[in-house]
Amino acid sequence: MMDLLAAFRTFVRVVETGSFSAVAADLNTTQPTVSRQVAALEAHLGARLLTRTTRRLVLTEDGQVLYEHAQRAIEAADEAQDAVGLRKRKPTGLLRLATPVVFGRLHVLPRLPAFLMRYPDVGIDLVMNDSITDLVEEGIDLAVRIGDLTDPGLVAKRLGTTRRITVASPGYLAQRGEPRHPDDLTGHDCVVYTRLATGPRWTFLGAEGVLTVEVTGRFRVNNSEGVRDAVLRGLGVGVVPNWLFVDEIERGAVRVILTAFEPRPLPISAVYPSRRFLAMKVRAMIDFLEDEFRLDPKLMPIAQDADAAGH
Repeated sequence: MMDLLAAFRTFVRVVETGSFSAVAADLNTTQPTVSRQVAALEAHLGARLLTRTTRRLVLTEDGQVLYEHAQRAIEAADEAQDAVGLRKRKPTGLLRLATPVVFGRLHVLPRLPAFLMRYPDVGIDLVMNDSITDLVEEGIDLAVRIGDLTDPGLVAKRLGTTRRITVASPGYLAQRGEPRHPDDLTGHDCVVYTRLATGPRWTFLGAEGVLTVEVTGRFRVNNSEGVRDAVLRGLGVGVVPNWLFVDEIERGAVRVILTAFEPRPLPISAVYPSRRFLAMKVRAMIDFLEDEFRLDPKLMPIAQDADAAGH
């Protein structure tokens, strides 16, 4: 009988590298051997999986279907193996962890002492940046990201949700008036956070259903600290995470407006380049953050937010 799992691994590596020779080097074998393994898989399935041209390999329609299923089969096998061997291994090494600046400062960094105490053989290199970091190029093991994910090359694990609110300073509202409906925002200066994929399109959930408004303003900024400062300085209306202005709202320095129309919540995800051969230090951090965020009411447990978040 053909070892299907081994054949799947070889086939997936060929697709990912686009080269029989590269896979042969990875597996310490020869290019003809890899080619024969893929040919044997095609014969076993009775389908052509790859079209070989002089310049590259192209997946056939059957090949694309198998590639997606083979990835899941490999991941399931690896996860089963990890689950059985989990108690026999422990996380070690330096973990490069990337987070957005303010979210990292408020919700990740304060929790890291407990993680380091639990795993004394792990060190953390924390990279705090609001830009979308290339994980492979920057050598990042794991990133925490807020918002909809657009990179199909990354594996994502949902950790929770950031609920959002609409805010403005009392000074701004005294000068420009308070909007009562999302449509009123078209007559206001809005502080636009340019890192969001939706840009100046703000989406709200209310009794009328889903409302999307195209907003404008004289101030745009590429990080959440800038949004925070702009709102405090009265530069306009902002849509922000519900944890960004906790103290300022309590003392009246910032007011929550449009309370009947909640901005669409955003998913919080742990992302990493590949599920296969996932290091124990990465798995440990994912599980740790998932457990921590589940207990934080500001980050809404997954079970309660799936429908509201649109995921």
